[in-house]
Amino acid sequence: MFNRLRSAVIEAVSGLEATNGTVENGHHNKSNLAPKFPYGRPHFLGLGDDEVQMSADHKLRPIIHPSKPLPHNTGYAECVNAGKSRWNEDQAVYRQGVLSKIIPTEQGNVQKFSIPYTYYGIFDGHAGVGAALCASYQLHHIIHEKLVDAQDDIWINITEKHSPTTKPRDLLIIGALESAFREMDQLLLEDRNKYQAAGGCTALVALFILGKLYVANAGDSRAIICREQNFFPMSMDFTPENERDRIRRLAQEQPALLGKEFTCHEYLEQPKSSDLGKTVMFRDAYMKGWAYKTLQLDDLKVSIITGHGKRSRVMGTIGVTRGFGDHDLTAVYQKLPIKPFLSSHPEVQVYSLSDAIENEVLLMGTDGLWDVLDGSKAAEIVSKSLNEFEDKKYVSAATCLVGFARGSLNNSLRSLSNTWQLKEGKMASCDDISVFVIPLLPYKLEYENFIKKCEVKEYGESAMDVSEC
Repeated sequence: MFNRLRSAVIEAVSGLEATNGTVENGHHNKSNLAPKFPYGRPHFLGLGDDEVQMSADHKLRPIIHPSKPLPHNTGYAECVNAGKSRWNEDQAVYRQGVLSKIIPTEQGNVQKFSIPYTYYGIFDGHAGVGAALCASYQLHHIIHEKLVDAQDDIWINITEKHSPTTKPRDLLIIGALESAFREMDQLLLEDRNKYQAAGGCTALVALFILGKLYVANAGDSRAIICREQNFFPMSMDFTPENERDRIRRLAQEQPALLGKEFTCHEYLEQPKSSDLGKTVMFRDAYMKGWAYKTLQLDDLKVSIITGHGKRSRVMGTIGVTRGFGDHDLTAVYQKLPIKPFLSSHPEVQVYSLSDAIENEVLLMGTDGLWDVLDGSKAAEIVSKSLNEFEDKKYVSAATCLVGFARGSLNNSLRSLSNTWQLKEGKMASCDDISVFVIPLLPYKLEYENFIKKCEVKEYGESAMDVSEC
């Protein structure tokens, strides 16, 4: 049994995909159900049906960008994978919203005030396009509802900045994002028997509101701020490699989740039956260091986290530990559910736009970009693009990033197979790639204009002139 299990884990860690059928990458495929949303590309691209089909050409991998300008000429570009899946499993969305309220005045009139915000999201799907599509259609509505729930307190924070009884505005908005992520995941759970199995997806969201940028991340898509040729991380990747401690501790606290095949223990090398009775180094879920023990039969179980780096997997199956969906995901060749070890909870980072400068941008990209670029190289490409292009410079920067990561097709006679390569001959990204390049200065100026219209009076009753807000 142990040999068979180890072989299955090795195949999964090596990146071999399960064949399509009743189970796809550990997900039960409920093919008799209809999808909740039809497949398509982001609405702001404005693609017709024929163009959608052409965008999924795995041999050409065309780089697609919007036909009409996004807010503040924000840049976006994408391309499909090199054949990993039939469709592009990435999705992207932007929305502009307003939190509005009407207040009666002492004179019997009413005053209307509004808080504008802009939202961007990137969702990287796996085991199908369903979860990413659902998130792109629904998450912004949920976030809006959570912001509406908190808007009274958000306004109090504007008018009574020093009140000890109010929660800081950042905590209110962070809480809205956190609870929205949880609700989105719950919605996919409720829909799992109504619609075709949606698989799962990572989620990376940017919210511009009241002079600040809030970046919420659950997964291994990534956001950085590029300022000239420097960059500042705005998210961290959530993978089995960097969430070993959380997952192993959960496994130790709830051993029933491990079945008879897995263990929360870690070893320098996976023990073999020939090592029984020998002294080996190990550590349990709460240990940082290593200790020794005599190997027993129970120690031949496979560690819940297999592999290292990009090849790390939970139960030998999935390489990302946060996001939406995956409610039907089971371990490869096992019936053990993996969802208990995955989380929809995002990390939220906050960035004040008060010091934003010209050509300072937020770069959001799925892991297809970051598989072959680091932050320094990405900032270099962005800086060069913004300096070289005047018209549509943010779209040009996004296109250059996608073009660099995708590389070019090497189909020379000397090549044994058609492969995508970077300029220096290294392997290019064969994954779906989606990129936003969002200028920050316009949102700083937008907020400054908002404050001028909604200025707290310094005399009389402390009130807000909101008639034009």
